[in-house]
Amino acid sequence: MFKNIQGPELMIILFIVLLLFGAKRMPDMARSLGRSVRILKAETKNDTTKTDSEDSKNNEA
Repeated sequence: MFKNIQGPELMIILFIVLLLFGAKRMPDMARSLGRSVRILKAETKNDTTKTDSEDSKNNEA
């Protein structure tokens, strides 16, 4: 779906977002998006670690 977004389309989307939210809120939005991605990565890592440890426990029994 988003594979066909090229440079001009991306610039238009960013411009519309800038108009809607304003320049003052953009850094806050980017910061919160970065935090969300970090939390998602950490939770995914923890989930795979738990799954791996559960699999090894099941194989030992």
